[in-house]
Amino acid sequence: MKAFIPVLLIISNLLFNTPVNSQTDTTKTDSDSVNTVLIADYNKRIVEIENQRLADSIKKAALEIELKSLKTTDNLQKEALLIQLKSIEDEENLRIANKKARIDTLRNTAHGYPVISILGDTLFTIYSKFGAFTPMERAVRINKKIKALSEDDFLKIDAITVLKSENTVDLVYEDTVIMSISETDAMWYDKSPHEVADEFREIIKKAILDGKKENNLITLLLRVGLVLLVIFLGWLIIWLIGKGNIRLLDYIHKTKEKWLKNLSYKDYTFLTADQELTVILFLFKIFRWLLYAIILYISLPIIFSIFPFSRNWADALFQLFWSPFKGILIAVWDYLPKLFSILVIIFVMKNVIRFVRYIFSEIESEKLKISGFHTDWAMPTFSIVKFLLYAFMFVLIFPNLPGSDSDIFKGVSVFIGILFSLGSSTAIANMVAGLVITYMRPFKIGDRIKIGEVSGDVVEKTLLVTRVKTVKNEVITIPNSSVLSGNTTNYTSESLEKGLIIHTTVTIGYDIPWIQVHKALIDAALRTDLLLKAPSPFVLQTGLEDFYVAYQINAHTKESSQQGLIYSNLHQNIQDVFNERGIEILSPHYRAARDGSMTTIPENYLPKDYKAPKFNVTVNRDPNA
Repeated sequence: MKAFIPVLLIISNLLFNTPVNSQTDTTKTDSDSVNTVLIADYNKRIVEIENQRLADSIKKAALEIELKSLKTTDNLQKEALLIQLKSIEDEENLRIANKKARIDTLRNTAHGYPVISILGDTLFTIYSKFGAFTPMERAVRINKKIKALSEDDFLKIDAITVLKSENTVDLVYEDTVIMSISETDAMWYDKSPHEVADEFREIIKKAILDGKKENNLITLLLRVGLVLLVIFLGWLIIWLIGKGNIRLLDYIHKTKEKWLKNLSYKDYTFLTADQELTVILFLFKIFRWLLYAIILYISLPIIFSIFPFSRNWADALFQLFWSPFKGILIAVWDYLPKLFSILVIIFVMKNVIRFVRYIFSEIESEKLKISGFHTDWAMPTFSIVKFLLYAFMFVLIFPNLPGSDSDIFKGVSVFIGILFSLGSSTAIANMVAGLVITYMRPFKIGDRIKIGEVSGDVVEKTLLVTRVKTVKNEVITIPNSSVLSGNTTNYTSESLEKGLIIHTTVTIGYDIPWIQVHKALIDAALRTDLLLKAPSPFVLQTGLEDFYVAYQINAHTKESSQQGLIYSNLHQNIQDVFNERGIEILSPHYRAARDGSMTTIPENYLPKDYKAPKFNVTVNRDPNA
């Protein structure tokens, strides 16, 4: 008998250890990686426990045989054998407790492999391997056997029985073993193997009977009729909604003048009656299509649930529509704290900006005066401060934006920054120039200025450009960078207090006394409208040329925007005064030959008896000739 014990150990190792080592990767096809690791680790531990249990069982059997072979007088040896048997039993109980505890920890996290009926329902789940078969392979084999029994027209359903074997409880139909239930399988359901076998037998029997019942001709025809009925009812509801929608629209069009009025406040109309009607019709259209979608959404699951093979389609369809909405709702719910933070930041910053606006408006209206700070700086400075506050607000909000920490969001931000840097260099230069111009104060809105070759009134100042309207009503846009880099002449800034000096030059021959010319020019200036009498006009002699003297008349005016008209009137008056006083205005390179020639003064200024002087020739004779 002692020689038989090693043989049993060798056989047990061949039966249990070798197959286990060849089946280390048991769940490659499972899509759930976490479940795969848990089940694989669990199966590995179970195999180790089973191997130890078999070895202990063999050792226990050997000890029991040896105990029986002892004589009644070998008390000491019997006691030693009993102690060994007790130790093996304690270890077995401890292993069973450890196995049960490990299964309890995995029960809520690990997912087994379902056994599916021919109707697509899950009957029960397989978690543990058996021999060389993985849980997935066991589930597949059981599915095939249940399907084969369901397709057997001569099946005797009560012939499915439970049989107890050496280490398992088997579900058997005639000569076919449908499945074997081990102690480990029973532990997953926290029952004895025989209780689990009885429960699985009833489940399989019911599934086979339900499958046969569902697939008979009468049931099939009944289901087809139900499908047609559901389709008809859905079509009928949609038809009624369409008819009701047409009648409702007719009623709205007929009565719109009674209950639709222009939505206005004072002189501003927010929405006209026709616009309100358009909005209402649009909302009705949206509502109608929403009803259609609801009807379709309700009808399809009902239709799919009629046939057993398509019942899972209803769940899939429901998940197809519900999952995006569920994801959106969960995302919105999770985002609410950050959204609340954003709203608080916006609220606080909005009130800060409102307070800053109030301060600068007080400065602009000269109610609040700050030494060295001009009133026309108020609103441009407020615009800069507001921009900085909004930039600061964006910096505070940015970390709370959805996806702000993602690589895609960062990449897009960098890309936009590069585009902005490359494409807006000129714009930034104009903006910087606009800021400099604002605080240099070379001109303001309404001033008559000259920038380069452009003269006119300033009609608009922005950070990017300055717009000037010429005397010909031409609006010219000048980039601020050009304004800053060139010379700007302001005719208005000093005109209201000191007056703008209007000046023009005439050239008079040396034969006219300068005092007479001065008096004529001053009188012409005094005759001119919009020129001031005080300070008095004055004359400057700007050059003594070869054939004439250049005289410049200067007079003050406060109407800088009327320069064109003033110059025109001044030139007219100069001509009139000079003509009245017999003074000829000689243009450059003009020489007068008075002997025999008419004067350049217009005829209506000359006396009626005026005649051109005769041509005189004086001949000096030599008395000695």
